[in-house]
Amino acid sequence: MAISRLSIHEFLKASAGHPVLDVRSPGEYTHAHFPGAISFPLFTDEERKVVGTLYKQKSREEAIKAGLDFFGPKMRTMVEKAEEIVQAQQHASKNIFVYCWRGGMRSAGVAWLLDLYGFKVHTLVGGYKSFRRFVLDSFLLPFQLRILGGYTGSGKTELLKNLQEKGAAIIDLEALANHKGSAFGNIGLPEQPSQEMFDNLLGLELYRLTGSGAITDTLRTMDRPIWLEDESQRIGKVNIHPEFWKQMRRSPIWFLDIPFEERLDHLVAEYGALDREKMIEAIGRISSRLGGLETKNATRFLQEGNTKESFRILLKYYDKWYHKGLHNRAGLETLLHTVLCEKVCADNTLKIIDL
Repeated sequence: MAISRLSIHEFLKASAGHPVLDVRSPGEYTHAHFPGAISFPLFTDEERKVVGTLYKQKSREEAIKAGLDFFGPKMRTMVEKAEEIVQAQQHASKNIFVYCWRGGMRSAGVAWLLDLYGFKVHTLVGGYKSFRRFVLDSFLLPFQLRILGGYTGSGKTELLKNLQEKGAAIIDLEALANHKGSAFGNIGLPEQPSQEMFDNLLGLELYRLTGSGAITDTLRTMDRPIWLEDESQRIGKVNIHPEFWKQMRRSPIWFLDIPFEERLDHLVAEYGALDREKMIEAIGRISSRLGGLETKNATRFLQEGNTKESFRILLKYYDKWYHKGLHNRAGLETLLHTVLCEKVCADNTLKIIDL
């Protein structure tokens, strides 16, 4: 069989639904990778270091010899692991997609082995580096964004999901970031991805939503509207790419205007059962902006089990900061669509669609 070498656009389109193997070292994979790719390292982190040092300090040939010493004993195990992956994903076609850092010797070596065994192997020209370039370039493209806004407790995340159920294109930035945006946003959630991995997740979502042929080498307007929640540029420890965030700030915003008490009740229902000590720690992280007295009162109410009154203090704080962020954008008067809502509920989705 012949190993096919695919450009990043060909790789993205053809690999959908098939196993993608990242043959870089475990450390490289853990830091960031092609979303959905399976770690399939040719070398351990230490072995990669040895080969790299030989390449730099001695010669390419010496590095290859050392690499073969590491590779040889693993060949059977790697073939069997590839078989397990294909069988687990029930791919009768035996198509496998492989990439390394630059599309060089590591992916070529693994591709040769798997091709020899009988897999249909496809490698990525330029490797992971070409994917990263694709991701960063995608943030410069002109998308048709629609921003879902509203004070804390407005149920924006739930409405995004409702919009998706009704056929709208949505991106849940907080889900990609594993963080809900506030000081309490990481409680009960998995560890956040690295900045690079967050970029990769967002870039691939943009690609998938605009269709396999939408993102090309030339800039063009994306025809399909994409809904996103109004966010600060920073979500926990990760940041929305500056160019993409600027585009979000220039996009029309649908603001859910919901009474304070309704939002407060929604927050108590959503966050009230979270670990109390972690919530108190979170209050401490915003104490300099919340103020000494309000920090003390919000903490005391939580310790007494009076979650609602603690949240009342915190909600007033977040309302103030959101109001500032909402109005700190150019041309708000032409971007803002106010959606009057009596309470936090799924029916609010219909009001947005009707506008």
